Amino acid sequence: MISSAAGDTEKKILLILKVLSESSEPLGSIAIARKLEELGLSLNQRTVRYHLRIADERGYTKPMGRDGRMITPRGLEEIREARVPEQLGFILDKLELLAFNTTFDPKTRSGLFPINTSLFDKEVFPKALEAMRGAFETGLCISQMVAVAGEGKKLGDVVIPRSKVGLATVCSIIVNGVLLKNGVPVDSRFGGVLEIKDSKPKRFVAIINYGGTSLDPSEQYIRAKMTSVGEAARTGNGKILANFRELPAPARPVVERVVAELKEAGMGGVYALGNTGEPVCQISVGTNRIGMALLGGLNPVAAAVEAGIEVDNVAESGMISYAQLIRFHDLK
Repeated sequence: MISSAAGDTEKKILLILKVLSESSEPLGSIAIARKLEELGLSLNQRTVRYHLRIADERGYTKPMGRDGRMITPRGLEEIREARVPEQLGFILDKLELLAFNTTFDPKTRSGLFPINTSLFDKEVFPKALEAMRGAFETGLCISQMVAVAGEGKKLGDVVIPRSKVGLATVCSIIVNGVLLKNGVPVDSRFGGVLEIKDSKPKRFVAIINYGGTSLDPSEQYIRAKMTSVGEAARTGNGKILANFRELPAPARPVVERVVAELKEAGMGGVYALGNTGEPVCQISVGTNRIGMALLGGLNPVAAAVEAGIEVDNVAESGMISYAQLIRFHDLK
């Protein structure tokens, strides 16, 4: 059994890791102590240094000389995994918050919407772009609009680390957000792997309910190598990332109008829309409800991973302005 003292130490280390994860530069004990004070934890420099030594020994942090310390990939993983038991349903809560914060107006092509952020090594980024090209060209994504940032810059809530390039892809929650602003409540049921044949949706072959997970389903499927997005883009047959939503049947006219407006603004992603009470991709829906299958925003990135390219994904990584986007085909 973990003692209260040990538990207190772990909490302090996690808060220190959180502070380091939000900085693109090394931080010393003085700067960390100040940041911790803002989070409501008062620690003197000596105590911070003590916990940093523990973090160093565990491989969570890396000393950078007089400049201080940087968080390591192992440290970032520790942040994600440490509070899993407390975070069941966390993803669903996050999706709802991002939808609420969406201000994108497809008519004016302005406002904020959620993104996914993917981190690539600089030297492999050109190869990654080529691997992703097919998914963008065949429309296996929410939008062909993306954003790119170099080290030290931010995409949503993510600071791009050294020697990395960040790519932001439009998240499918943009559909939830715009529908919500038009008075249509959306029930986000699950993220899954969708089998397609002849470029048409067939059936879901794997699903993870949002309410029962602390991690984004798409990230898990990509890590497990359960997709064949590249093949789907080339042949029209394969397994892609997709999400399932349920909506009130009386709202269908509004849904169709909003979907058309989003498509006109270059924001697609609605792969299948059912009729009242009709199963969609072999998934049943409730009485007086309609089902909707949305393409996964990380499909192009999944194609890059299938091509052997390493990438760190942060799904639902925050909000971005439409003005920051460029067309994928304009990337150099």
